Amino acid sequence: MRKWLAALAMAFALSPSPCVLAQARESAAATNTTWMSVQLGGRKIGHLRIDRVRDGDVVTTTQDLQIALERSGKTTPMAVLTRSVETLDGQPLGFYAKSTLSASSNIVDGRRQPDGQYAVTSTVAGLSTVTSLPWPTGALLSDGQRQAMASAVDHAGHYTLNLFDPASRSVASVDVEVLGSERIALPDGPELLSHQRETLQTPRGTQYMDLWINARGETRKGSLQMLGHELDMLACSQACALAPVQDIDMLRAAMVDSPERVSASMRQEVLRYVIHATDDDARPVIATDEQRVFSLGHGDWLVEIGNATAGGQPGPTAQDTEANAWLQSDAPELRALASNATQGASDDLQTMNRLLAFTSSYLAGHSGNGGYASALEVARTRQGDCKGYAVLLAALARARGIPARVVTGMVYADHYAGSSRVFVPHAWVQAWVDGRWQSFDAALGRFDSAHIALDTGDGDPWHFANLSNLFGQMRIAQVAPAQELAPSVLRGTVATRDW
Repeated sequence: MRKWLAALAMAFALSPSPCVLAQARESAAATNTTWMSVQLGGRKIGHLRIDRVRDGDVVTTTQDLQIALERSGKTTPMAVLTRSVETLDGQPLGFYAKSTLSASSNIVDGRRQPDGQYAVTSTVAGLSTVTSLPWPTGALLSDGQRQAMASAVDHAGHYTLNLFDPASRSVASVDVEVLGSERIALPDGPELLSHQRETLQTPRGTQYMDLWINARGETRKGSLQMLGHELDMLACSQACALAPVQDIDMLRAAMVDSPERVSASMRQEVLRYVIHATDDDARPVIATDEQRVFSLGHGDWLVEIGNATAGGQPGPTAQDTEANAWLQSDAPELRALASNATQGASDDLQTMNRLLAFTSSYLAGHSGNGGYASALEVARTRQGDCKGYAVLLAALARARGIPARVVTGMVYADHYAGSSRVFVPHAWVQAWVDGRWQSFDAALGRFDSAHIALDTGDGDPWHFANLSNLFGQMRIAQVAPAQELAPSVLRGTVATRDW
């Protein structure tokens, strides 16, 4: 799966624009461009181009991220372009984002209206919807972020930035610590820069991004952890930024080794896992109606999977049955598919089983470009990896009025992409059936206790951003049938239930 691209794109969306800028009151119609090399684990995976144009009293900043990623020997290009339009003092006027994570693009275009609201047009798989967005109080776009960071360069201590991400239309409240000046080695020579560290608290733990900026607030280097590797963006010449990418198998980097083989018979039992997170504050897994989570302390978690019972997680909300840009359950094409697939079904469980069988047979195997497509695109191309199966099944369930969510997690494989005994990134569906959330995996045709859930969402790929570094932080220390791995004997303590 390609969850790490969404995380990378989100990371750049949350960072201040690393654009080359003269003084704030430079002459009109000035255009400046900066190039950056994007590297993961010291290997080049793409580039970032930033253009800043001042035309009178309006500043337009465009960031164009281009990445080529390898999965099992196949390289897939992906791109994220964002544009912000602001006044000279950093007040927002409009925003635009285009994410090409599959064969089609997801486009968000927000334009300020006379009443101060923003008319936001979202286009996925050729379908457009228009909504109204009140601007979040204090939220900043690219140049507003740059100006705020420039003003803090000479002031040690902490301050807060409310960063608006055009792609997800969300605001992240980030704590920034000014750590002081450092001489940083860059491809075109060292520079004396201000080291500022962003800290973002999420339900899954704490995320950090280190930035080194100059006196004008331009980011010259950015660094964060992803999949257990250092992700760096480094300002350099155009030739440096556009140099060929280097192979790095991202799928293998996202796998988690299993301490032993999980046999087919074991997968039908209730299994218990001991999972260690290197970040003691991070909680790597979620509780579901099928997955019970116990804290063992010191970054260790006992996870029990099997025998779904109600109460493990909150019940459905109205959003779990609504259509959205990625699960277009109100599209006539999807409604027709769902209706035809479930004719004669007598209850929701039978409906879901028929939709599961239909989705499993409808798609042409585990194909596609490895990107992230919406349910409508998957239905039209009849191609997709596990994500494609999941978004299509979730949309079909919603089309029949059954609350459904997309689950992101891991599943065990004896052999996968040249590796043995590994848990690989995976996606499936939860549906609200018989008063509890039950899992349905259309890609594999079955759900079992070798599925470990890390998060649930509404199908939007930006939900995956928070998970990118979990794979690099996790280690599965033990796995065994429930009767062989009792909580009371682990570390000599009784585990504490953590919902």
